[in-house]
Amino acid sequence: MAVFHKLKVKDVYKETSDCSVIAFDIPESLYEEFEFKQGQHLTLKTEIDGEDVRRSYSLCTSPMDREWKVAVKLIPEGKFSSFVNTTLKPGDTLEVMAPSGTFGVKPNPEKPKNYLFFAAGSGITPIISMIKTHLATEPNSTCKLFYVNRTAKSIIFKEELEQLRNAYFGRLEIYYFLTKERRDIELFNGRFDDDRMAVLCKTFIDIPDTSEVFLCGPEEMVKYVGNYLVEAGLPKELVHFELFVTGLSEEDKLRAERLAQQNVEGVEVTIVDGGKEFHFTMTSDYDNILDAALGAGADLPFACKGGVCSTCKCKILEGEVEMKVNYALEAHEVAQDYVLSCQAVPVTDEVKVDFDV
Repeated sequence: MAVFHKLKVKDVYKETSDCSVIAFDIPESLYEEFEFKQGQHLTLKTEIDGEDVRRSYSLCTSPMDREWKVAVKLIPEGKFSSFVNTTLKPGDTLEVMAPSGTFGVKPNPEKPKNYLFFAAGSGITPIISMIKTHLATEPNSTCKLFYVNRTAKSIIFKEELEQLRNAYFGRLEIYYFLTKERRDIELFNGRFDDDRMAVLCKTFIDIPDTSEVFLCGPEEMVKYVGNYLVEAGLPKELVHFELFVTGLSEEDKLRAERLAQQNVEGVEVTIVDGGKEFHFTMTSDYDNILDAALGAGADLPFACKGGVCSTCKCKILEGEVEMKVNYALEAHEVAQDYVLSCQAVPVTDEVKVDFDV
């Protein structure tokens, strides 16, 4: 069952002109439920103009901070981000789900690692959580951050990053790239491309000595950098990413078009959630399991409905489905029969899925 808790906004402040940070007041009774791992996110819900609006935002604090903060960047015509950046104030309440997500690796104090991080814009939010956590818990590990922004003033968490660099001098290196301002060193003017990546891999990045890579930002950047590093010799399993999707690829469009023709009417679906089973029969009104279940009266977790946030992840127990798009699950999760219910179209007459995962 999708459990939302009403939480008081302890503080909300501007990090940059178009990005606000929300700090939540978590009561001690919820500390255990709201424990989180670096890289996880919170799903927020509120009513805006009579509409139930939900969005997922990465926690930008370390689990050791005992603070729960998310950064919300203003998106043009974005309902939730506009509400946060113009209306939300300290003392207000928002409905919040417990932390979730699998973007990150478990810290190991005994094993020195060399981490690479690539971020663009608000993609820094889960990344800064990871950097703080790994530097604090792994005394012999190092971190290198390559961070793209439009201008120096638009760099989210600039001051905090500089404080971290000073606190962990020699273990944290930060390289800023600006797309709308020019600086003396040409390497740092513009987005990642073949020329810049070649210099980075020759000067700053030692591929054989790299332990893990984390990428967060627009889909184009994440895929490009990830593929470049793999082609440069980095094992694919060491590359982890989270996307900000800007549009469907042609492959995604074709798959979604094909699945839109799939006849789901009459498919018998069983939902396992909260230890209980919920049964319903799909109609032609919905083509995916999540929407059909919500339409039948189920109360399930979801946020973006775009295949990006993984809030609606479930496991296929019986039957088969195909996903229209998948920007959230890694290959090993798909191999273990996990799917995004908002993208899952049944291709068998009976399907059973488990949300207790």
